[in-house]
Amino acid sequence: MPGTSSDAAAPVYIDTTKASIARVYDAFLNGKDNYEIDREVLRRVQEVAPEAATLAVDNRSFLIRATRFVASQTGINQFLDCGSGLPTAENTHQVAQRINPDARVVYVDNDPVVLAHGRALLEENDQTHFSAADIFKPQDILEDEIVRRHIDFDEPMALFQLGTLHHYNGDSPTSAEIMAEYIEALPSGSYVAISHFLDPETEEHSAIARRMEETFLHSAMGSGRFATMAELHRLFDGLELVEPGLVICADWWPDGPRLKELDAVSYCIAGGVARKP
Repeated sequence: MPGTSSDAAAPVYIDTTKASIARVYDAFLNGKDNYEIDREVLRRVQEVAPEAATLAVDNRSFLIRATRFVASQTGINQFLDCGSGLPTAENTHQVAQRINPDARVVYVDNDPVVLAHGRALLEENDQTHFSAADIFKPQDILEDEIVRRHIDFDEPMALFQLGTLHHYNGDSPTSAEIMAEYIEALPSGSYVAISHFLDPETEEHSAIARRMEETFLHSAMGSGRFATMAELHRLFDGLELVEPGLVICADWWPDGPRLKELDAVSYCIAGGVARKP
């Protein structure tokens, strides 16, 4: 079972009685940096949506395609990736630097398990850096010493919030207000990529989305909100969406023709990439 090897050697400073967003995502991706409490969240969500792991797969695939687009098509060579999660295959820096070896990537995450397991693996070269900060406090990120040292805010950049904002439980500021603060600070010509759990508001798929939301929110993780398309569009206020716009992640420039029918949960996560004029 994924994560078994990690269970035996859990560092004492990591609380394995509480689920971690990063470790649950790792479990959804069939990784090994997770514990029983995290796999329990996965199992509970799978009880209401058996293909639930597809949420993570679609999100990771969207990250890869969005990074590839920005690195190859826009001329941007600096990336601020909020909520790095745990190292797995095809991280932002690996995708970007394969296209442009000079691409600089700064990851931001304050999850203790990411700090413990991830920093050394993420810092693979002198173009990849890591900062421990709260991605839901934009001013802290924008003033962060590591971010400022390696990201030039006088030049266009890419800001990623991929699979992060649906874990924000606060009422004030709202997710849209958090994004507005980030967007305000970006230079003209910058790109923003966001992915988020979606309530598609259709008879066929909305019930699945809300069952997953109910399970996430009442799990040991305690977060995972599903938003409507109208709510997600507000996260991109002031930006120009790149075609095909805000769509389910599986429909954002797929790598080839679709020969297999999508899982129902694929209709429950959306993403988009947008440019700041």
